[in-house]
Amino acid sequence: MWVIYALLSAIFASFTTIFVKMGIKNINSNLATAIRTVVVLIMAWFIVFLTGRQKEIMTLTKSNWMFLILSGLATGFSWMFYYKALQIGEASRVAPIDKMSVVFTMILAFVILQESLDVKKLIGGAFIALGTLFMIF
Repeated sequence: MWVIYALLSAIFASFTTIFVKMGIKNINSNLATAIRTVVVLIMAWFIVFLTGRQKEIMTLTKSNWMFLILSGLATGFSWMFYYKALQIGEASRVAPIDKMSVVFTMILAFVILQESLDVKKLIGGAFIALGTLFMIF
């Protein structure tokens, strides 16, 4: 089931890029990011309340809070830089660079989370990096 969710994530991420590129004409990219963030915030809390999961907030640990806050900050910076890049660059060139996050995630998962990094993953990561370079130059 995780593969289906991952594919849906990729599909919606591609629509995000197209919609952002269309929506940031003649406005500040930080304002656009803020508007998008409010929409995501409302949608996420709607789903939490719809599924009755709001009660679980009391079970979060300090560690949960710390890493979720850090993740939120990283997401905010990612979105702000992504929107600025989309505003001044071509979506078909900005998006592949953004997807280099896959390679960075593989490296960080190996270093920080001690996840395995075998030959297959190394070759796949190299292809992603080479593909990105091929698409942008």
